[in-house]
Amino acid sequence: MERRLAAILAADVVDYTRMMGEDQDGTLQVLRQLRKELFEPVVGEHKGAVVKRLGDGWIVEFPSISDAVQCALRVHERLVGHDIIRMRTGIHIGDVVFEEEDVFGDGVNVAARLEELAAPGEVLISDTAYQSLDGKAARQFGDGDVHQLKNVARPIQVWRWPAKTAADNGTAPAIEDVPLALPDKPSIAVLPFDNMSGDPEQEYFADGIAEDILTGLSRVRWLFVISRNSTFAYKGQKLDVKRVAKELGVRYVLEGSVRKAGQRVRVTTQLIDAAVNHQVWAERYDRKLDELFDLQDEITATILGTLEPELGAAEQERARRKPPESLDAWDLYLRGQWHLYRFLADDNALAMRYFQQAIEIDPNFAASHAGLAYAHHLAVIEAFTGDPATSLDAALKAARCAVALDDKDAVSFGVLARILTMRHEHDAAITASQMASDLNPNVAQVRFAHAFALVFADRMEEAIDELDQATRLSPRDPLLWSFMTVRAWALSALGRHAEVVEWARKAAEQPNSVLWPNAVLVSALGLIGRKEEARQALDRFQQENPNIELDNVFDRLPFSDPAHIRTLAEGIRLAKLSE
Repeated sequence: MERRLAAILAADVVDYTRMMGEDQDGTLQVLRQLRKELFEPVVGEHKGAVVKRLGDGWIVEFPSISDAVQCALRVHERLVGHDIIRMRTGIHIGDVVFEEEDVFGDGVNVAARLEELAAPGEVLISDTAYQSLDGKAARQFGDGDVHQLKNVARPIQVWRWPAKTAADNGTAPAIEDVPLALPDKPSIAVLPFDNMSGDPEQEYFADGIAEDILTGLSRVRWLFVISRNSTFAYKGQKLDVKRVAKELGVRYVLEGSVRKAGQRVRVTTQLIDAAVNHQVWAERYDRKLDELFDLQDEITATILGTLEPELGAAEQERARRKPPESLDAWDLYLRGQWHLYRFLADDNALAMRYFQQAIEIDPNFAASHAGLAYAHHLAVIEAFTGDPATSLDAALKAARCAVALDDKDAVSFGVLARILTMRHEHDAAITASQMASDLNPNVAQVRFAHAFALVFADRMEEAIDELDQATRLSPRDPLLWSFMTVRAWALSALGRHAEVVEWARKAAEQPNSVLWPNAVLVSALGLIGRKEEARQALDRFQQENPNIELDNVFDRLPFSDPAHIRTLAEGIRLAKLSE
């Protein structure tokens, strides 16, 4: 083992992982050319020695800080205007330890962290390096700001040589960065979560949450999710979210932090629409630090469950603002979703029209077929149609088409399960809903579809457990009223009518709730003999639903045991006696 003071340069190639994914052979060829024709010759001219190669980067030792800086600036200046390769570099002077074929120590650690902090095309040097330069060389650097670098005990003052363009060199017109084209579906990058606790052990916890969220999002079929290798390349850097989104070619960026205090841990997250620099959603999670990995699973599931509908809502709102002449299949699908969840007859008809138009543009887009199937399902359960049998046939056809086009889409299987339930095909419905949960258990609507199938198959306790999971995944879900209503049906079948009143009232208070919460509330109040409240609930139902006959409203519910329908109907009869 040998220890000495040395000037260390750490450099890497920007976007190496993405370039390898897009064109591995071409990228390797360009990198070999860079190494042989530019980097290694310039390093040699400045008396440097490459002490470690990192695939897309290098650690280089120099006899003086002046040699290291001159080498870095020359390499960067010769790369100005290059149409593929951009580099970033960090330089520090400090103790270095050489052991066999490895090199480490303060000089290497700080240089590597500075390189990670640098923007594409920048050279960053520590204050120690800056103070060792002569006046002329030092004047090329600016912005002496202070940073707390990862795994470096003391704050480091950082000096920057900014990225240059060809215009800066006066050699050619500037070649501007061309952002990657956004994918044809919502795109997101999950950045490494910051460990704010000062406890290195929590680094694993923070990384684990970010990785699990990324994995969970990758199971959402309508999302384009950037891989871990690309996003974790930003770990430890001070980030400009808009720049990250541009470099990765995504619209949305999720970032977060973890802070441990005593026996509690706090995780904060925020979702940014980088295209308009707007915070879509932010949340904070506080938990007891009992079982670290169970806690990680719980927080991850909760974030995923909340994030998926938030992203969907953001995309729907974006599509609604687009002019009609610019709509593509995805935008038409989103507009259909927006109208679908208004739960009104006219909006449901509009939703069907948008889904059909999306299918005409792209017949292989599974989500549009699933949306059309769900709209037909709603037409039956909400009494929007006078011909429920025909609507259910159309719903089944569309749902089977959706799962045939994409047999990995959990949402499509969930829709199929609900339609099979309405057709009294309970075993097939549970098979489909279980498939949906297996494909993606972190989507609240998927867990709700399983609960829906279980309730009508007379498996009430299991259904309530699934509803608990759905609510935990998405506690502010826009369809929360439906979770509560199905729970009320299950409790009614179990004879727990006082609890039915509680949950039906909660459901009726939710935005955009429809006839079902008030209908089951009337029945439960009648069954437990609260006559005055039953009369008031009955009056409210009749005012809000003048075209619905309450006496047989529960007949359309597909309970496998008709005794549950008779119980609900008996509650209506008793409530009417109080008029």
